[in-house]
Amino acid sequence: MTAAKFTWLAGWTALLLLCAADRTLAQSRGKSKTQLQKEKQQNLQKIRETEKILTETANQKRTSLGELSALNQRIQQQETLIVSIRSEIELLDLDIAENNSILDALSADLTKLKEEYAAMIFAAQKTQGGISKLSFLFSATSFNQFLMRKKYLEQYSTARQEQAAAIAAVQKQLNEQVRQTEVIKEKKRGLLTDEESEKNNLNGLKKKQRTVVRSLEREESRLRRDLEDTRVAVARLDKLINEIIREEMERAAREAREKEAREKEARERAEKNANKSESTAKSKSTATNAATLSASFEDNRAKFAWPVSGFVSQKFGRQNHPVLKGIVLQNDGINIQTQAGEMVHAIFEGTVGRVAFIPILGNTVIINHGDYFTVYVGLKDVSVKQGQKVVTHQEIGQVQVNAEGISELRFQIRKNTQALDPQDWLRN
Repeated sequence: MTAAKFTWLAGWTALLLLCAADRTLAQSRGKSKTQLQKEKQQNLQKIRETEKILTETANQKRTSLGELSALNQRIQQQETLIVSIRSEIELLDLDIAENNSILDALSADLTKLKEEYAAMIFAAQKTQGGISKLSFLFSATSFNQFLMRKKYLEQYSTARQEQAAAIAAVQKQLNEQVRQTEVIKEKKRGLLTDEESEKNNLNGLKKKQRTVVRSLEREESRLRRDLEDTRVAVARLDKLINEIIREEMERAAREAREKEAREKEARERAEKNANKSESTAKSKSTATNAATLSASFEDNRAKFAWPVSGFVSQKFGRQNHPVLKGIVLQNDGINIQTQAGEMVHAIFEGTVGRVAFIPILGNTVIINHGDYFTVYVGLKDVSVKQGQKVVTHQEIGQVQVNAEGISELRFQIRKNTQALDPQDWLRN
């Protein structure tokens, strides 16, 4: 390999390594194209689901808070989609900048190689002064000089061939790089078009949101009446939940005392019969199994499947009313807005502690999981009964459609009487 060719290859390799390092550093600061595309597809799927819910709410005769919730969710999803598209464009800009750097380097290398090749040809012609190769060889004054001239011509021919091959290789790489850059630029043009289209969609959603808010503001008195009715119903629900949980805790404590008494009596009999070790082992085994149910629920934090498909229309804790100024709402769980007719599933195995009906809110199912309880409120039809054992993901009922035409499940998770944020326990 000639020194010129070695210098070119070393420089080209260094450039590629530098570009790759820059690319890796840029991607380490953000997300890869594969991650962005996967997240965009997931978001598009959520958008399709929310669009169905929004269509159902928009078809109602009267503007509702449910329609506003669906619009708010769609706007949030639309903004996320636009951010995702922009991130993809930024990565493509990095690709284009990298390719442009490579194109500039390849063009410079090609020019240099051609100049070196031309210099080789010119030097050969100048040295030989128009003398043919045969004349050059046979004009040697000795056999050794003849061999030296022959070797020189062979090396020079090989060098020119290598130089010509290097020029052809660089030209091929240059053409391929140009093609790749054009493909990336075309993809970027498509994403820019998508971004502009999604921005227009976002503006349309925000315009519709303002219309719905103004319409609801004109119905302030109705909203306040509905809010008061809901507060009364929720207070009845909270009272019912606390009563049931206390009953379950008292029952569990009573059963534990009775069990302990039976085991104590059994141990005393066993001691008399010299079977103390066997009885003690049985007692320890039973206690371990009793503790496993609570531990298994706790170990599934952030892993539970959602009880119903849809989106969170009201989060856990305190938040401002979406329309009424100065009104703060308290939620001991989350509200999940969904499509009409959706089935509700138990998130974990347990025992149905109570099935009850609360006016306005609908049917309620409370499932006991040991120290934990899950509460499902807003069911039209219930397919389980008190005392029944249920398994994970078992259907327990169908979500009801309320007076405003909205399908919404109220869902709670409690550790004994303490309300927990369900979103900390459900899969992201």
